Amino acid sequence: MDYLRWSSLLLTLSTGVFTIPARATLAWDSSQEPLTDSNFDPAACPDYTAYAQYPHRPLSKGPLELPYQRPHRRCRTFHSDAIEDVIEKITGRMKDPDLARLFENAFPSTTDTTVKFHTDGKRDSGEKKKKAKKPYYNNRGYGDMYAGEDDGAWEGPQSFIITGDILAEWLRDSTNQLKPYQPLANKDPHIFNLILGAINTQSEYVIESPYCNAFQPPPISGLPVSMNGQDDVVHPIYEPSVVFECKYELDSLGHFLALTNDFFEHTESTKFLNPRWYKALDSVLRVLEAQSEGTFDEGGQFRRNEYTFQRKTTIGTETLNLGGIGNPLNNGTGLVRSAFRPSDDATIFGFFIPANAQMSVELKRTAAILRSTQKKSDKSLAETLEGWSKKIRDGIYEHGVVRHRKYGDVFAYEVDGYRSSLLMDDANYPSLLALPLMGFVSKDDEIYKNTRKMLLEKASNPYYLVGSDFRGIGGPHIGLQNAWPMSLLVQAQTSDDDEEIMECVELVLKASKLGLIHESIDVNWSTSYTRSWFAWANGVFAQTILDLAKRKPHLIFSSSSPFEI
Repeated sequence: MDYLRWSSLLLTLSTGVFTIPARATLAWDSSQEPLTDSNFDPAACPDYTAYAQYPHRPLSKGPLELPYQRPHRRCRTFHSDAIEDVIEKITGRMKDPDLARLFENAFPSTTDTTVKFHTDGKRDSGEKKKKAKKPYYNNRGYGDMYAGEDDGAWEGPQSFIITGDILAEWLRDSTNQLKPYQPLANKDPHIFNLILGAINTQSEYVIESPYCNAFQPPPISGLPVSMNGQDDVVHPIYEPSVVFECKYELDSLGHFLALTNDFFEHTESTKFLNPRWYKALDSVLRVLEAQSEGTFDEGGQFRRNEYTFQRKTTIGTETLNLGGIGNPLNNGTGLVRSAFRPSDDATIFGFFIPANAQMSVELKRTAAILRSTQKKSDKSLAETLEGWSKKIRDGIYEHGVVRHRKYGDVFAYEVDGYRSSLLMDDANYPSLLALPLMGFVSKDDEIYKNTRKMLLEKASNPYYLVGSDFRGIGGPHIGLQNAWPMSLLVQAQTSDDDEEIMECVELVLKASKLGLIHESIDVNWSTSYTRSWFAWANGVFAQTILDLAKRKPHLIFSSSSPFEI
């Protein structure tokens, strides 16, 4: 057997689009003598960005012969016996060995590869506080990242979860990456602390820069910061050593709440209810207030938005027009502006309906947590959140539902409050297709059913892409030839039709020749893809299999008895 040297694996294509090489194994996998723990040097672990681009043995026993892509156990970034137990129980019952291998690789992808920093907050706290005490200037009053120790910054468990091949944490991505493990939080104290740490870390980020979407490693981590290579002019200003990118996406704040709400739902723990979390929630409310204002005041005079963003670029979706403001939005809609979508592309009409729907749901869930404490102050705060939730929901039904000549009443993707609307969907979550998954409507809701039909037809959704090898919803982020497997997984989760579900699952399975879920697939050439290491997509696949194991076990198991964590 020929072996490849690691130096040959570090070459990547500058386009970011990869093709699958011929099968090869590495000396790391099969012939290297095990090192004793005391002598093991983590520097010996390969860069997973390169590692994920090549197949590794043993191969699955199905016709696709999918590779085993988990790193060596001593190179994994986090371990949980509970996760290993779920893998064993699920794969042991699956009738398709290729699908079993894909789950075996995808379910632990986040813990195996993306937990770049985690602390339980009990050790070396004094030294960490010293490192976190360096203040800096922020003229908007948001900056608090390096607050003094009396303020409680960076105390308790902390977890820094990267998105995959970029050393930065997206609030949205990390929440979705951890979602498959939420049911394990009440079973495994390690998972409990990992997710509690993620809530605490996101709280610090939201306090620091609530308009930003992606963040550098925590100052207590000792990890290096990295620049995104862009030339951005953003208001409010941010600290580059703290923020990786500052695109204001409403769903980033919605995901911060979702991470908290899911944790409480599965554990009933309120350990996250500390002064830092309350301060983060206050930051969320201040953003909602500022971003619910129209472009013009009641007297018709221009009112400059608190958030502006300009990037030097030739790509229109990477910046905002009109001097970084974006297109005008009307007053009194009840909706909240989002400058960018969850794909990191600029909105055309700033009232982005999927993020508003998510925010409405998550505010109501957070209010229920606060009411459960039975504290007078929490009850008052819960009433505020419930008021916002209702206001946004009412705004969606007043401004975000439009009449389609073929499908009837449907949810628009974006609106401006002036009766302009955009009818489409993007693969990234939150999306219109995913409205039932976020709890905004049921799958049987008539407006949703009309919308779903519209989204899954090429004639009515410009980003529903169909080719000879693959199909699904894409979006402007990658282009007009690449559909995202994530969209097919959401389609499967929102369907009760066995044939439709398995068609979606099979398309994703056959396009995952490297044993991992890619960001996007060329619809005419499925061996051409973007991002071999994209933990969010792996998490969505794992969530889909767990959903089917509970809801449609006969589709993936040899027996029809359901499985639920």
